Amino acid sequence: MADLYPVAGSKIYIGGVKARQSTDFVAGDFAGESWAEIDGWSQCGAVGDVAELITEQLINTSRDVKQKGTSNAGSMQNVFVKVASDPGQAAFLAAAAPANKSNYAFKIEWASGETWYFIALAMTSQRAGGGANTIDKINATVELNSNIVEDAA
Repeated sequence: MADLYPVAGSKIYIGGVKARQSTDFVAGDFAGESWAEIDGWSQCGAVGDVAELITEQLINTSRDVKQKGTSNAGSMQNVFVKVASDPGQAAFLAAAAPANKSNYAFKIEWASGETWYFIALAMTSQRAGGGANTIDKINATVELNSNIVEDAA
């Protein structure tokens, strides 16, 4: 059986503004990027390509036929413990400002040793309430706008 890897120890980073391109990104496209770790990462959202479903109803067979369409890397819904002095959180909050329409470079260093790169729109930075014994948190959603570059360990 293959080794199992915990999510604990993984880190997420935000880089600078990075424009979309007409071809898939490769690891070299992220070389020289300045990264700020986003501290307080307490919940990692799902991330990865999902194909759009194309369906057509055929009269002669009384059957729907299906095909895979375009790929969408999805919405990654993360939760962070609020760390007011963290430069990574400050960079994310600036990227998530409603007037900011730019894509940003993101990097995830998984505890398994893999590193993933992608660009995304920082969409939300909502404060998450809770009960009296709840830590102040930020719900932070990114909309991936590229392929995910997987750099194996």
